Amino acid sequence: MSTVYEMNLRVDSRDVDLFNQCRPSAVLGLLQEAATQAALSLGVSGPQIMEKYNCLWMVTRNWYELYAPLRWNDLITVRTWHRGASGVSSYRDFDLCRDGRPIGQGASVWVMVDADSRKLFRMKQLTEFDGTDGGELKKSVKLHRVAMPERFDRRVRRDMRYSDTDINGHINNIHYADFACDSLRLETLCQGKFVRSLQIGYVNECQAGETIFVDTAARGDELFARGEGEDGTERFDFHMTLEDL
Repeated sequence: MSTVYEMNLRVDSRDVDLFNQCRPSAVLGLLQEAATQAALSLGVSGPQIMEKYNCLWMVTRNWYELYAPLRWNDLITVRTWHRGASGVSSYRDFDLCRDGRPIGQGASVWVMVDADSRKLFRMKQLTEFDGTDGGELKKSVKLHRVAMPERFDRRVRRDMRYSDTDINGHINNIHYADFACDSLRLETLCQGKFVRSLQIGYVNECQAGETIFVDTAARGDELFARGEGEDGTERFDFHMTLEDL
């Protein structure tokens, strides 16, 4: 049996930027909301796995691509399913449609960690996933670590604040897209273009009160960012491609 979750989400005025395009973090927010509701329907939402397994969900990689920009007031249908569970991680796939036509796709990699020790949970113990993957819909895309350029163009300081946090107490994964886009100054680079694809890898957690430094590089329509803590530990890697409108 395959289990596909589908929901409609509206791109509202809080989601769009100065170009009337859905910001990358807001696109990730649409996928995150669909993933959250899909997990709830399977009985594996955050509160449910905390109660049963004393674990937290954490996303380790996010990726999406769009065939055209999403605009204010667009009604987007998001369809999502998981690929099953092996080892310590599980992929979740997404299709996005507008007016009944495909407008994009995405994938994310998730792990479960013990709430106290932060040790990884073996997914084979997650019985709720048995027989509920996407079946023939499962995508073949694999998300690997972003290859960073040898040289970066600039470094920007970013303080982590209350408004960046989520229910797990760390920085919400969608905000890393804001950190990268702000540091890259997308308000200048995205004129006449839209974000065709984006991938973020989450290397180490960030907490409110911390400071990170974001290194950026632009190589034509390929954009890169890397976040580091004050102690030099890598926090995230980021790759984006732009395309002419």
